[in-house]
Amino acid sequence: MFALMQSSQVETMHFIVDPDTGLKALIAIHSSQMGPALGGCRYIAYGDEESAIQDAIRLAQNMSYKAVLAGLPYGGGKAVIMRPAHVPSRAALFESFGRFIESLDGRYITAVDSGTSSADMDCIAQHTQHVTSTTEAGDPSSHTAMGVFAGIRTTAMARLGSDNLEGLRIAIQGIGHVGYALAEQLHAAGAELLVSDLDSGKVQLAMEQFGAHPIASEALLSTPCDILVPCGLGAILNSKSVAQLRCAAVAGAANNQLSCPEIADQLEARGILYAPDYVINSGGLIYVALQHQGETLSTITAHLSRIGVRLTEVFAHAQAEKRSPAHVADALAERLLSAS
Repeated sequence: MFALMQSSQVETMHFIVDPDTGLKALIAIHSSQMGPALGGCRYIAYGDEESAIQDAIRLAQNMSYKAVLAGLPYGGGKAVIMRPAHVPSRAALFESFGRFIESLDGRYITAVDSGTSSADMDCIAQHTQHVTSTTEAGDPSSHTAMGVFAGIRTTAMARLGSDNLEGLRIAIQGIGHVGYALAEQLHAAGAELLVSDLDSGKVQLAMEQFGAHPIASEALLSTPCDILVPCGLGAILNSKSVAQLRCAAVAGAANNQLSCPEIADQLEARGILYAPDYVINSGGLIYVALQHQGETLSTITAHLSRIGVRLTEVFAHAQAEKRSPAHVADALAERLLSAS
């Protein structure tokens, strides 16, 4: 664990076990140079504790990069709650987690993430003010989707020569809150949608509402399309899956899409343009950060518009330096963090 923390430059790790509620959780704080660490809280089942720790550390680093490239006065952190097979009271578990966050004296602010909801954040908020994405604050999913939509247009311009999405075949992997909101915007822009999700009901809804074509989850990556849009869990891009891709670009909402940094070079070698995930999907973070500060919706929307500008900058440097956009974005984020 210490070697992983050192290689990822994580500042601190915090752990808690509460037998009364079944809570087993950890918080990774990657950086607090720009301000308190802000990042979502995951509540999913893990095969083992090591997997949970690795997930938290990678995602915390991702959040630091996301915040600094978005120009936000926050560091990066991530919370992981290991979901038990049975929990006596979900509300009590998240209230206990709220007390854990409060014990960190404002060094970490949490938000919704995979497996959690605004109702869970309401439970946390009973014991700490260092939480956003509550029912009152609102779900950030639609703002994540807005940012990704802008990023897809930027990616289309860079790879295909036009930001007009009409008639483009766009494959969406995962149509949860973000994926569905994104599908709605892409449909309105005239894109032809291919969709996959483990929940057949979500696929059926996308077919009915957007005329989407259903594709089996295991077949989506090898299906011909213009742009692949990963919107599920991370690490979808590995050596095997990249070899199967039949797309011009990858631009999606999922965090940690690359299973390891070297995958970026494999995408580059195949001529597939990759939009770094923490650049294109920063809309949700922008929303929760600025909403937590009390900013107006118009201010938040204006900030969201900068996602495309930053992505254009990354693509331009990548082309000039003949490097993957992923490596360019990493270097830019690390330079900004070291200068702070």
